[in-house]
Amino acid sequence: MSDDRQMLTEVATGLFGDLCTPEDVVAAEATAWSGRLWDALSESGFPLVSVPEEAGGSGGDVADACALLTVAGRFAAPVPLAETGLLAGWALAAAGLELPEGTLSVAVGRPGDTVRLTGRRLTARLSRVPWGGRSTRVVAFAETGGQRVVVSAPTAAASVTPGRNLAAEPRDTLVWDDVELPEDAVAPAPDGVDPAALRLRGALARSAQIAGALARVSELSLRYTGERQQFGRPIARFQAVQAHLVTIAEETQLAGLAAQVAALNARPDPSFDDVAAAKAAAGEAATVAARAAHQAHGAIGMTKEYELGQLTRRLWSWRDEFGGERYWSRELGRRLAAEGADALWPSISTGLVGELAGSPEGAVA
Repeated sequence: MSDDRQMLTEVATGLFGDLCTPEDVVAAEATAWSGRLWDALSESGFPLVSVPEEAGGSGGDVADACALLTVAGRFAAPVPLAETGLLAGWALAAAGLELPEGTLSVAVGRPGDTVRLTGRRLTARLSRVPWGGRSTRVVAFAETGGQRVVVSAPTAAASVTPGRNLAAEPRDTLVWDDVELPEDAVAPAPDGVDPAALRLRGALARSAQIAGALARVSELSLRYTGERQQFGRPIARFQAVQAHLVTIAEETQLAGLAAQVAALNARPDPSFDDVAAAKAAAGEAATVAARAAHQAHGAIGMTKEYELGQLTRRLWSWRDEFGGERYWSRELGRRLAAEGADALWPSISTGLVGELAGSPEGAVA
């Protein structure tokens, strides 16, 4: 990891450690917002990391943003960090649109969503929008005059139906009914800025968050089984519990490495193969490791106040957002099959960038 990214991670860890305790997460789940945490993140410029400075962002690259998201996932942070910068901020900056103050979100592309644009008049229905009701703008794509455009839709002009995912994070439905948009709300989408690219970035973001949450799940499981006594000795010394701990560690390392490779190879944009592999690995790890962690913890892991449940509910939610394990495995398989047999080995044996390949953790392939 570069020195700058290491410093960024350390500062973020300290901030989340102070303002995103398990008690803070419980409070945020009740109100659907953590204003104190978001204000501190905004003052630090973290939400707009990876958005170019000349566009009003904080600079940095995709790997920097994913490093922050990994830390956020570790603390089960109840804020739209990925949505504001890596997703919405990216699309707005690429289209030359202004970055408004406040939180931003994106249309994730759910079945049944509709976006119709006539001139600057918007009629749209977007479902499961992360923190949609809390956002200043929601970014979506539309077709008008045979051209794809980026739409920065003000949420103040929409009707909002609140919703939640399993982790109690807001996933709202927003409807705009023939609303006239401001002049600065629509711009042509450049090449490479489209729903497919947004899904790819979203999948990478969730992979990074899952990797961070899994790392904390592994720590909690080791600590609890080392402290919990049964028959006069820590339960971590029982073979069945040790098997759970090994499973958690394996899945954590696999998901973390896959997400790190995908982030580091995003120069400047994420690679389909890298992200597909990372999201598929993260989805499987979220299922397997969460199950093993709850088996190792027993009943305490199901309580609302205990940190494990906060993390695993997010693992189960994030694994399905922006495409689940089955979706990305299928799409990756189709891509590899279309490229032919001769391309298979180069596809799976190359691709690590120097920053990771030069480290002991990256000594694969």
